Amino acid sequence: MDRLDRLDQLFWGSQRMAKKKPQATPERPEQESALKRWLRDHHITEVECLVPDFTGNARGKIVPASKYWSEFGTRLPEGIFVTTVTGEYPDNYDDLVSASDSDMYLRGDPETRRLVPWATDPTAQVIHDCYTRDGRPHELAPRNVLKRVLTAFEGIGLQPIIAPEVEFFLVQKNTDPDFPLLPPAGRSGRPETARQSYSIDAVNEFDPILDLMYDYADSMELDVDTLIHESGAAQLEVNFAHADPMSRADQVFLFKRTMREAALRHDVYATFLAKPMEHEPGSAMHLHQSLVDRKSGRNVFAGKQYGEHSQIFMHYLAGLQKYVPAAMAFFAPNVNSYRRLLLGEVSPKNVEWGYDNRTCGLRVPVDNLENSRVESRFAGSDANPYLAVAATLACGYLGIREKLMPTEPLSGSAHGHGFTLPQSLHEALQLLSDCEELGSLLGTRFVSAYTSVKHKEFETYFRVISSWEREFLLLNV
Repeated sequence: MDRLDRLDQLFWGSQRMAKKKPQATPERPEQESALKRWLRDHHITEVECLVPDFTGNARGKIVPASKYWSEFGTRLPEGIFVTTVTGEYPDNYDDLVSASDSDMYLRGDPETRRLVPWATDPTAQVIHDCYTRDGRPHELAPRNVLKRVLTAFEGIGLQPIIAPEVEFFLVQKNTDPDFPLLPPAGRSGRPETARQSYSIDAVNEFDPILDLMYDYADSMELDVDTLIHESGAAQLEVNFAHADPMSRADQVFLFKRTMREAALRHDVYATFLAKPMEHEPGSAMHLHQSLVDRKSGRNVFAGKQYGEHSQIFMHYLAGLQKYVPAAMAFFAPNVNSYRRLLLGEVSPKNVEWGYDNRTCGLRVPVDNLENSRVESRFAGSDANPYLAVAATLACGYLGIREKLMPTEPLSGSAHGHGFTLPQSLHEALQLLSDCEELGSLLGTRFVSAYTSVKHKEFETYFRVISSWEREFLLLNV
C-alpha cells in the first residue's frame, strides 16, 4: 500500500459517520448539543445552512430553527458542485455525479456558527460539511478537499499555519454588464483619480462602509487584523491573523459575503474579481504559510539561527516551485484571472523566490525564527479560499515527500526571468489534468469534476464575440 492509498484510508476511514442516519447520530454529540444551546440562547429563528461551492460562493438552504434538528437532517443534491458559474453543466455531467444524482447529507460544523448581523430577525449562519448516504465525506466538497490535504500533513506529524491577505475593489453600482466599472465617490463626493497606496486619508473616504464592515466582522468573530489602501482606485486589502488553514478559509469565505453586504448597504459594490478594471491593478489573495510540529508546536521552517531556514523549509519551497504551475487553475480559476497575471505590474510571472522580494511569486519575509514563513503571491482574490489553500499546501507537501531542493534565491527583479506560468485557464487546466501527483493528493474524482466545470466555463466564455472584435475586425480583415 503506497502513501496515497494510506491517505485515502486515513481520511475516509477516520471521518466515517454512522451509515443509517448520518444526522441523527452525530460524530460529536457534545459539540452539536452546544450548537443547539447556542441557537436557543441567541433566540435564533432561522439557520442559513451554507456550503461553499467550486467558486467559493455560498449554496445551501434557509431552515427554521425549530426544524434544523429534524431526524434526517438537511440535504442538497450533489449536482451543485458540477454547476458552472453561468448555471450550466459540463457535457460529461452524468460521469461526474452518481447515476441517481443523489442527495448529500449536510452536517453543520459547530465551530463556524455565526450570527447574521444584517438580518432583520435573529438568524444564524453555519458552514456545513457534505457526506454521502453511507457517511463518507463527499469527494467534491471543497472543504473536504482541504481536509484531505490536512490529513496528509497530520500523517507526517505537521500542522500547517496560514495567514491570508485579501484585496478587493469598491466600485459604483453597475447593473449593465456592458458598461465599464468605475470607482465610487467617497465622503468628499469625488472618486479617486490617482494611485493612493497606503494612504490613510484615502481609506477614510470610505469610513461609513468600512465601519459597518468592522461592526459586522466583530459580530461574526472574524479575525480581521489590518486594513490598508492598495494601489488601485478604491482598492483595499484586509489581513487575517494567522491560524489553522480551515479556520482561515472559513473566515475568507465569510468575509467576502460580509464585505459585499456592507458595501450594498451604502449602494456600492465590493468586488473580488481578479482584474475588474482595464487601467487598474488586479486583486490578489496572498497566502502566508508555515508548518509547526504537532507535538512541540515548534515552527519547523526555522533554522538554527537568524536568517537560516530548515531542510523541511527548502523541500516545501521547492515543492511550490515545481507544482504551482500545475495548480494554477485553483489560484487563477476564471478567464478573468489571467488578465491580472499577464497585465499586472507587480503580479507574479514565474516561480522564482527571494528574501523580501515582492517581484517573486514566492516571497520569504525577513523575520525572527518563530515567524519563518513563505508568502505565495499567485492566487487572485477570485479564488476559492478552500481550494487555493489546499492547492498551495499540497504543492509544499509533495516537495517534502519528494525531498526536492529549490533554486537559488533572487535578489533582483524576477520579472526579467520571463513568464513561465500558464497564460490561460485552458492551459492551466491541461497542466492540472496531466499532474498525477496533485490529482492523487487532492482526489482524482474532484479534479476530474473541477476541470470539467472549468473547461465548460472557458468554452462558454470563448463563444462570446466581444465589442473589441466588432470594432477592429469587422471591416478590417
